[in-house]
Amino acid sequence: MGKAKQIVKNFTKYNNLLYELVKKNIKLKYRRSYLGILWTLIEPLLTMIVLTIVFGTFFNKGTKQFPVYVLTGRLLFSFFQSATKAGLKSVSGNASMIKKVYVPKYIYVVSSVVSNFFIFLISLVVLVGVAVVLKVEPTIYLTQAWIPLIILFVMSLGTSLILATLSVFFRDVEYIWGVACMLVMYASAIFYPVEKIIKSGKGWVFNINPVYMCIANFRDSVLYGVPMNMYYCVLSAGIAVVLLVIGMVLFYKKQDDFILYL
Repeated sequence: MGKAKQIVKNFTKYNNLLYELVKKNIKLKYRRSYLGILWTLIEPLLTMIVLTIVFGTFFNKGTKQFPVYVLTGRLLFSFFQSATKAGLKSVSGNASMIKKVYVPKYIYVVSSVVSNFFIFLISLVVLVGVAVVLKVEPTIYLTQAWIPLIILFVMSLGTSLILATLSVFFRDVEYIWGVACMLVMYASAIFYPVEKIIKSGKGWVFNINPVYMCIANFRDSVLYGVPMNMYYCVLSAGIAVVLLVIGMVLFYKKQDDFILYL
């Protein structure tokens, strides 16, 4: 209990630093881009158009809301991928700062995930615009959309803490995670409908993928206007919490050794 209070106290003490790190991460991301943060809106829109043209030919079946289906999956997975990849590099990438000034090292991981989440929230403007254009009717269940987003945030933070710790000691983790993200992407039904996969008896892939569970529940709230799948909600939330606890414990136990490997 005492350690938990100390962590909260440190987090409160360094919240200004967290703010500055988040701002720095966002600026660095768009440092050499002429469009700057506008690219956050343009890039997913262009990706949606390409995926709709390519995969809509095979899977669309005349559904005019297929672009929204693609965009919801693409935005949520993109956040998870970019947040975890940034979190993975957050400690090793700030080695010079860590060697010179003492601050809680988890601040670098948290700032990486928070900055990517902020960018993700901005990108949701595109989703709103496309949904309005394609006349997706909002329902009362739209109020549930924040739940899978928070679950995905916690999941990304826990995964980032684990990856950041491992990457200090094993630099190959970055390349392994790149391949793992590709597998998660193809198992998240971003640009293909799940009906055929389920009918083929391979639907178990979705039942072990917490990222897909978040995407599916977000689509239920935003696109289909139906209640969330509570099994997916509870299971993905449980996995997110477990990942966060493992990440915090692992990071806390190994952080004093970081200086020897940076």
